Parts: sequence; structure tokens; C-alpha cells
Amino acid sequence: MNLAKKNPNYKITILEKTNKLLSKVKVSGGGRCNVTHHCFENSELVKNYPRGNKELQQVFSKFSVQNTIDWFKQHGVILKTEEDGRMFPYSNDSQTIIDCFLELAKKLNIKIVAQCEVFSIQKNTEHFILKTNKDILSADVIICALGGHNKTGAYDILKNIGHTIDKPIPSLFTLNLPNESIKKDLQGISVKNAQVLIEGTKLNYNGPILITHWGLSGPAVLKLSAFAAKEFFDINYLAQIRVNWVYPEKINNILEQIKQIQKEKHKALPHSNSAFDLPKRLWEFLCEQSQIPTNKPWAEVSNKHLNKLAVKLVNSSFKMEGKTTFKEEFVTCGGVNLKEVDFKTMQSKLVPNLFFCGEVLNIDGITGGFNFQSAWSTAWVCAQSIE
Repeated sequence: MNLAKKNPNYKITILEKTNKLLSKVKVSGGGRCNVTHHCFENSELVKNYPRGNKELQQVFSKFSVQNTIDWFKQHGVILKTEEDGRMFPYSNDSQTIIDCFLELAKKLNIKIVAQCEVFSIQKNTEHFILKTNKDILSADVIICALGGHNKTGAYDILKNIGHTIDKPIPSLFTLNLPNESIKKDLQGISVKNAQVLIEGTKLNYNGPILITHWGLSGPAVLKLSAFAAKEFFDINYLAQIRVNWVYPEKINNILEQIKQIQKEKHKALPHSNSAFDLPKRLWEFLCEQSQIPTNKPWAEVSNKHLNKLAVKLVNSSFKMEGKTTFKEEFVTCGGVNLKEVDFKTMQSKLVPNLFFCGEVLNIDGITGGFNFQSAWSTAWVCAQSIE
């Protein structure tokens, strides 16, 4: 779009493999389209990208979150910010974003060819030759925006023209706990600020955690899955996961607080008096796991059981056996090796006039609008760089 506005005489054609245009935009944010994230400091913004954060620093300096908000406003779409920082169109409908793009494409005479699969790209002295299922096409410049994929074969057309493809592996997923009772007893329960970590590593994140019928999900879990994508892949998604339900509290401090509760509420039944702002059902579960009798008041709970409860609160352990992709918004890490791209222009260092934007690159962000932001920004740099 930006290229067509900048160079009205260019003949621009978009080749779409499927018959569904902007399908990822359609499902994003539960059908509302999480356009970007309310984060205006680029140094903070890049921290949300497990891969590509250094490269994106210079990209965001040219087209930032504020530029994204302004761009959509100029084209009739006002964005709003939710409590967690995610930004959506006021309509709460992803179709608003789709219509914006399609109407602009029509206005700028951009040709869109659906159900057109590109089988190969070749470069001669003057042009690119693209072999598709419909025709053989030629082009002076190619912008490759084929997205992220979970199979290496999806990148063959780029591998065959000389680019290195970093193996795609899942980057956003929930942690499956098939043999843990927590998923059966507590599905739907959430904790606002817990810490999740992989036992035996320093990999950990804190934030909201959601217990699902699969196991553990929520922002903290998804962030861990993104930043530890390779580590999880290497251990075949089999790990011991530890959760601190009362983060940032430490075990000694929690034990002192438990003993204070015992002192103040010595006649009350522990199971019936949840503490630490935890959901009632989770508190009952942790008491049960600590083998605290349901019919004994705090005064009769032994130090042994108090210690067990402190451990369960700060260091619950669960066996992870597999993963589940996060909804329909499948994100991978992997793609075109970043060392082979000039991020000042988004042009290939190996093939002149071949440009890249979006998730085709080995760049991925956590959930919250970050993947779209890197797509908008890299696409804008592409448009500005093509003469």
C-alpha cells in the first residue's frame, strides 16, 4: 500500500496462495484483530521479541507503534487500548482492518490474484521469473511476505534461490499436564501474578497464569513458551514445571505469614479460609496437596504440614508432557536467517531486489500484538527502500 502511494506508476501485484485474503488478521485477537501493543519506547518494545530484537530496534526507529496508530487513523481506523496494553479497532471486529486494506488496495490499483501458488523464483540478469500454478510471471522487485510456517518445505522457494532457512519450531503454546490433577479440578481458575519456570534452568516468567483442561496457559506461560521455544523443542516438550503462586514472595517469608495466620485464626478451618488473594478452589487444592486435614482448625495443623503448604505455594511442581498450540494464532520461530537481510532496507544481502517483511523472517514476538507490529514496520521499511 505504502509503495503504491509512494510510486503510483508502479504495477503492483499481490499473489495469495489461498482464496482467503488476510486470514491471519481475521482470527487475530479472537476475531477482533490485535493490531499492535501500547508500548512507545522502542527499547522496551523489542524486549517482547525472543528472536529479532536487535534487528527490530532500527526498524522500529523508522516505523514505531505511534506510526502504526497514526497510519490506521489516516485511513479511517481508530485504535483503542485495553488494560493489558493490547490495541484493537474500536469496532472490535477484525473485518474493519481487512476492509481498510482491501479498499486501499482497490483505490491504489493494486492487483490481487487469489489461489496463486508460487512454485519457484529465479533471477536472470534483468528480472525475476516466478513459476506459479496459474502462469509464469516476471517482476523487477519481489517483496516476500509468505508468513510463518511450521514446515521447512514452505520456505523452499527461498532456500532454492540461496537463502538459509532456520528450522521452524513452535513458539507460542500452552503446557500440557495430562497426568496432573490440577487440570481436572481447577480448569478456568486464573492467578493474576504467578511465576512459571522450567526446572533445572533459569528460564522463568511471571504474570497471569490460567489453568485449562490441557494444563497451564495465560500470558506468563505463553511468554515462557516463546523465549524457551528451542529449549522446549530440544527436550521434546517433556519437563518439570514449577509455579510460584504467590510471586514474588519467597518460601521463608510465606512460612512466616502462614504461621501468623495460624496464630490469628487458630479456631478457623484452613481449607475454608483462603489466603494470599488466591482463588478459593486453588487454595483448597494446595491445602489438600499439603495433606492438611479438612476437619482440623489452624491451631491443630503441625509444622510439617505448614512447611508443605509453604512449599506448595512457592514451588508447586508439575510434569509437562507435550504442548498445545495457542488457539488459531499459530506462531513459529524460524524462517529466513537474519544475517542474510539488511535491516536498513529489508533487502536480501544475497539477492538484489528481493525484500522481506513479517514472519517469513526468523522473528517472532509474544502474544499481544507484537507480531503484527513487526510486520507493519518491516513492510513500511520495504516500501520506503524500493526506488
